Amino acid sequence: MKKRFIAGIVATAILIPTAAFAAPTLIEMLTRTPMTIEQVKTDEIGKATLEKLYRAFPETKKFEIIDASTVQGVQTSIILQEKGGTGKKIALHTNSMTGEIEHVIQENWEPKEKPLTALTEQEIKSKVDQLIHALYGSNETYEFAMEPMENPDQKTLMLNYTQKGSTTPFYQVLVQGHSISLSLIGGETSSSDDKVEGFFTTNGKPDYFADAFLNDDKLFSLLNMSPIELKQELAKGKSVVEIAASKNVSKQQVVDVIAQSQVDLQIQSEANGELPANNLSNDHMLQAIEPKVLQVIEYRTVTPSKK
Repeated sequence: MKKRFIAGIVATAILIPTAAFAAPTLIEMLTRTPMTIEQVKTDEIGKATLEKLYRAFPETKKFEIIDASTVQGVQTSIILQEKGGTGKKIALHTNSMTGEIEHVIQENWEPKEKPLTALTEQEIKSKVDQLIHALYGSNETYEFAMEPMENPDQKTLMLNYTQKGSTTPFYQVLVQGHSISLSLIGGETSSSDDKVEGFFTTNGKPDYFADAFLNDDKLFSLLNMSPIELKQELAKGKSVVEIAASKNVSKQQVVDVIAQSQVDLQIQSEANGELPANNLSNDHMLQAIEPKVLQVIEYRTVTPSKK
């Protein structure tokens, strides 16, 4: 059965550390509301996230919560560090609707004298495997690939764990310096559908988050464009909103179509047992996803300036 990568509600953005690239990524953090330690420990998502962390890494029970926040009811973030303000640190970003930890940043878990990128490829993979196994379970069935990223400031490696037959990674990991940054993407199975990869790119790599929003048959119908035509127009530095306006389609029409498609996918995945039921209304889910839709459709590709 085909399982589409659901970006808006089920999966999160590929949160690439800002130090990794000179250019900004497509999906930036939304407005955050700070949380106190007491709020984290009484919040349903916060408590569940900490319980998962403590089961995976019992030593973190002694860590201090140094920062916590929510993003418009979409994401809950918690950062913990060893007492004393130095040493091991871990950041967890959890989908507030599904309860899934979608992004983890593990810092300073190795001796300072030797950065992770100085290890052998097998040693690096072993470190990442341990993190995935501790938080998500076995990853032995995934196909694995590692490649260096173009980063003049710091050696950076990308590791992709992909299910057989999938066109996108299930786990994508960036390793640089003393940090491991892991994103749960969820993968996407290949199909004969007329889909496009890389409507936008970051450092030459497809932005799968944006792809999952824009590969929408109802959107193509609304704009009266093929996926390839939309990609070509976006490459000229136009936003989806601007392209829609040229066709007398309003921003709200675009938002409504994409948001409803994402909610429909969420509901279908729950019905299929692929995700736990969240018992939220259609309107509530639409409200949660719309800010992310707006970020995608208002984004413009930065085109080289002509001299």
